[in-house]
Amino acid sequence: MRTAIFTGTFNPFTIGHADIVERALNIFDKVVIGIGYNPDKEGTASVEERVEQIKSVYDGNGHVEVEAYMDMAADLAARHDAVAVVKGVRSVADYEYERNQAEYNRLLGDGLETVLFFSRPELSALSSSGVRTLQMFGKDTSKFLP
Repeated sequence: MRTAIFTGTFNPFTIGHADIVERALNIFDKVVIGIGYNPDKEGTASVEERVEQIKSVYDGNGHVEVEAYMDMAADLAARHDAVAVVKGVRSVADYEYERNQAEYNRLLGDGLETVLFFSRPELSALSSSGVRTLQMFGKDTSKFLP
């Protein structure tokens, strides 16, 4: 079984994230969504709440697992015998950030590969921080969430 991990803070988990999971499942047998603790990113929902929210999206789908983790992505990958990290890229800035992360994951994960999915044009402006801003102003964000 070929497993990939998809890591992030996912606060909130958007339709853009869901699109990456669905596309990754075309290549991998299983995707583990790893919700990382990141003290530098303030969130509106606790990590535990995000785990439950994302689990509800994939309820009944045996090809997707969701869990929180507090260590490195390479450690999460090792626990699941994952062969790759999947990430979404919306811009050049995302690419540069993910390229650097890929190098660390390759070094720490004994050759762990990173597979980048470029966002669909209609989703390229969508971000969790943008959704949080809309929510802060009381706007309906349901069309951006799975």
